[in-house]
Amino acid sequence: MSTQAIESLSEDTVRRIAEERDEPEWLLETRLNALSALESAELPDVIQTPGRRWTDLEALDFEALVDPLNQSDATERSAGDDEVVVLPFTEAFDEYGDIIEANFGSVLDPEHNYLTALSVALFTTGTFVYVPEGVDVEDVTVRAEMNSRSLFSQTLVVAEESSSVTILESIESGDDEVGDDRYFSNLVEIAAGENASVQFGSLQNLDDDTYTYSLKRADVGVYGTVDWIESNFGSKLTRSDVESELNGDGAESQIVGTFFGTDDQHFDINARVWHQAEHTTADLVTRGVLDDVARSVYEGVQDVGNEAWNTSSYQRENTLMLSDDAEADASPKLIIHNHDTEASHSATVGQVDAEDLFYLESRTIDSHTARNMLVEGFFVPVLEEIAVDEFRDDVEELVFERLQ
Repeated sequence: MSTQAIESLSEDTVRRIAEERDEPEWLLETRLNALSALESAELPDVIQTPGRRWTDLEALDFEALVDPLNQSDATERSAGDDEVVVLPFTEAFDEYGDIIEANFGSVLDPEHNYLTALSVALFTTGTFVYVPEGVDVEDVTVRAEMNSRSLFSQTLVVAEESSSVTILESIESGDDEVGDDRYFSNLVEIAAGENASVQFGSLQNLDDDTYTYSLKRADVGVYGTVDWIESNFGSKLTRSDVESELNGDGAESQIVGTFFGTDDQHFDINARVWHQAEHTTADLVTRGVLDDVARSVYEGVQDVGNEAWNTSSYQRENTLMLSDDAEADASPKLIIHNHDTEASHSATVGQVDAEDLFYLESRTIDSHTARNMLVEGFFVPVLEEIAVDEFRDDVEELVFERLQ
């Protein structure tokens, strides 16, 4: 997919961002390399059928959306344990610069595509989470407000051997006086060491003038676990990619996704896992609801490598339609190169069951309440997969608000 040049973006712009943040030389070079990559980088792949591209990223006017020198956010970070490091990058370089340099870009290639290169070149906010060996912490939270036309965020999580951490992040719109369309980019990379466990929950509820791109990727080591919870409720157009590379024997990953679209929202949701080692396990489960003229596109990929003996990999995606004008497409994929594999995938699209609705109405429940009860019940199997009470409560609350 072709891209457009951003005339207002230059090397001087990138250098100014790095200088204002007093960043080390290696990060400036990384930014400049990402900037150079924009000349040839392609937009992320989207599912296409003859005569139709399911998500039109080429239509985005980056010249109008991107305002790199006027990025603004209000972000609160907290950790329930002094042994875990939770800092903005600007405060972390002095003491943890070597760890950041060794891991930044090691999981997620800054030049992976046009949007990742753009984000790495321009990011001004983000969080560094470092969990030393043997440390166990549950309540790390990152709550952000977007207060500018564009905002580029970068998160790096390094979990050392036998450590454990649960991270919950959320993003919503702040200043309503910005006007015009907005663009938010969120890149997250997780390096999980041997026997480390990371649970990362993300809740996006930006306003309907925002275009959102997020790419989250994990490198999971021997007997390591990385579980993702990805919930999207806001934004005009959302492109969300969540990916795990199971590179160590016995590595595991679960990707749980939810979304709820109304009006003319568009969700392009993708979950991918690569089984690269022996005895790895993955579980991908996504449920979404669409109303009005909202649209969703889902792609799930389970890729089992040649050396991935004794693999277990499962995937299921279900979309519930509340309107005859809503539209959903799903493309689950199995790519298997090793016969010693147990794997399955499924995807369904359907409307509220007429018999279930009739049953509730026959019990004197009005049609609106009955429909809402069935929608809430539809989300239950996914909500039960969310082990963090706080995050599950937030998702349930947003579902309730949409139904009202």
